[in-house]
Amino acid sequence: MATAFGTVFMPEMAITWFDGTNWTPAEMVPSDRLTLHPGAHVLHYSSTCFEGLKAFRHEDGSVNIFRMDKNLARMAQSSRLLALPELDLTLAASMIKQTVARFADAVPAPPGSLYIRPTYIGTEAAIGKAASPSLASCFYVLVSPVGDYFAGGDRALRLLLEENGMRCAPHMGMIKSGGNYASALQPILKANQEVQADQVLFCPNGDVQETGAANFLLIDGNEIITKDLDESFLHGVTRDSILTLARDLGMTVSERKLSVAELLERAAKPECEAALSGTAAVLTPVGTLIHQGKEYPIGNGGIGQTVLKLRQALNDIQWGKAPDTHGWLERI
Repeated sequence: MATAFGTVFMPEMAITWFDGTNWTPAEMVPSDRLTLHPGAHVLHYSSTCFEGLKAFRHEDGSVNIFRMDKNLARMAQSSRLLALPELDLTLAASMIKQTVARFADAVPAPPGSLYIRPTYIGTEAAIGKAASPSLASCFYVLVSPVGDYFAGGDRALRLLLEENGMRCAPHMGMIKSGGNYASALQPILKANQEVQADQVLFCPNGDVQETGAANFLLIDGNEIITKDLDESFLHGVTRDSILTLARDLGMTVSERKLSVAELLERAAKPECEAALSGTAAVLTPVGTLIHQGKEYPIGNGGIGQTVLKLRQALNDIQWGKAPDTHGWLERI
């Protein structure tokens, strides 16, 4: 029986602590425990953010991390918006590379990879600071070898369109924080139970935004349409990568508001496709939209060829099978 994605961890992780003034030297420690005071800020007031990125093994045996700089820049943004102590990005990058290098032999060959989870939390023991930031913090790097995300069979997802609720508070949208995922969990579970939806596509007041854990892309012929960046939703690194490659392929990329009405109208076209973008699956095809009790197939309701082409284009760069013309890979 295959293990679930992200449930196998390497035995050690890199860690550093900030006491309000200085960072401790980074060290490798066992990855099966983390000692915190029960009053730690993160446990009570959710001062936490994280990233998800991957390292890939190429045919020459080298191990390469994909877009670490972009992920760390987003993590710095998350930590600032959470009022955590400023993250030392040079130290963080060094810890990620150190951890990947230590477990380089465990990086799977394609279609597998090493999933990297840098995590940053507030650790000050102060339960009276509900309206104040943590002055102390901890940064650590977990790594997990993962296999083919689609090993169980690639299929087109079913999405419920939710026009009343939001994934998270609008001013929290750009933060990759656990609380945002927690706030989307109940709507997703309800949609799964009631209409067998795989995910909820949050569209507050008819504005198509994102699902609980991924960005949404609509493909109409040679055009990709996705919401323009603002503070209400997560600025996905995979989203950015896919849009860049789409432009390279001569596609028209439209980052703008997309209404539910326009989405349903375009979905009826035979050539229409849709997908969710994220680190784990790169691009996951979407085949059905559920709105006000009615189901709407997207195009033919199956897996679109443009989705597969864009996913393959990104995978080929990640696995060293195509030139890295944008400088996205860092060799370890």
